[in-house]
Amino acid sequence: MFDRTRPSSTDLAIVGAGPQALTLATHLLQKREPFRNRFIVLDPSGTWLARWRHQFAAQDIPHLRSPAVHHPDPDPYALRRFAEGRAAELFPPYDLPGTRLFEDFCGDVVRRWELADRVYPGKVRQVLPVRRSGRPRFQVILSDGSCTVARRVVLATGAAVPDLPRWAGEIAAPHPPGRLCHSQQVDLRGLDVTGERILIVGGGLTAAHLAVGAMRRGAKVTLAVRRQLREKLFDAEPGWLGPKYLKDFEAEDCWLTRREMIRQARGGSSVTPAMMLQLRRAVNRGELKILENTEVTAAVWEGRCWRVKAGGGLLPGCDRIWLATGTQFDAARDPLLADTLRIYPTEAIGGLPVLDAHLRIPGSECFVMGGLAALTVGPAARNLSGGRMACSRIVRAIVKPSLAAAVKG
Repeated sequence: MFDRTRPSSTDLAIVGAGPQALTLATHLLQKREPFRNRFIVLDPSGTWLARWRHQFAAQDIPHLRSPAVHHPDPDPYALRRFAEGRAAELFPPYDLPGTRLFEDFCGDVVRRWELADRVYPGKVRQVLPVRRSGRPRFQVILSDGSCTVARRVVLATGAAVPDLPRWAGEIAAPHPPGRLCHSQQVDLRGLDVTGERILIVGGGLTAAHLAVGAMRRGAKVTLAVRRQLREKLFDAEPGWLGPKYLKDFEAEDCWLTRREMIRQARGGSSVTPAMMLQLRRAVNRGELKILENTEVTAAVWEGRCWRVKAGGGLLPGCDRIWLATGTQFDAARDPLLADTLRIYPTEAIGGLPVLDAHLRIPGSECFVMGGLAALTVGPAARNLSGGRMACSRIVRAIVKPSLAAAVKG
């Protein structure tokens, strides 16, 4: 039986147990199977994909936005083979995996690669660069005060923080709990909103999923979108997954230009054609009202409902406001990067750190995955495909001693 005692030291500590962390683990073992006992994964849940499962279940998301070739296994066709006999769970176009199918597949990945025992429960609150016997190391300190010393650290936490509109922070009057929530706080499971009026602020896929989920539960929904509601199959064009677009991106040596390329490539919020069809049908049924080119500027709780100011006038009263206003990446606000950035300062452009070619904070052995790695990986950095691209850089630096960082200090 596996001993759940966390080791006091390790070669590599991966912080976070989401899809990108799982991708890193499988790709690392594919290159160096003997590395199995040289790394640990730390996550509050103590298991793989707990946060991912919660998010998809809480927002009633039926399938992924990424095609079936994007997943944590090194073999791009592994999910398609796993899905044989479950064709109804691959959604058109491009075989988008259903949520349950993807979850089951990831469970199979964990089993096949024997990774269940790599995740230890614990919330990391600090990653502190130190020196041990003259060698640079990291103290990975958990919320209970315990610590593991690691030679290298990979931050695969997601690291995005809610992007709240200014007016939401200016609401002074008290209001009942749960009546104003960011989308990350909304859990549709078991939520009774029958007969309620819900205002959802935002025009992205999360807003659409919450709108459909709320209507299924008997609510009347208004969707307030700052611009026109836009229809896109992917949040970034497929050309960003290969040399078609990445060639010019990687050749660009101005970080400000790269940041602008990322902004333009992702292009703001959008919904898939399938979700747009559901929204239009709901409008025709009278269950949904879409207010485009409408920016909310203020909200006040008056008695038993919200009074919301938008577009120079007042919207009809509503019982709840859900803010599907997205998240943002900001290295300066990530507590797990604070000490590393203090000791190994690096430039940040629009919140994104300038990393080396292997996604390290320059001069250190602290690697970054996900959206914070976008200046190096590209616009798809936060996606499943971006996780695979990040792994190709990180694994190379871990398995080849010649690529060790020239650590300062």
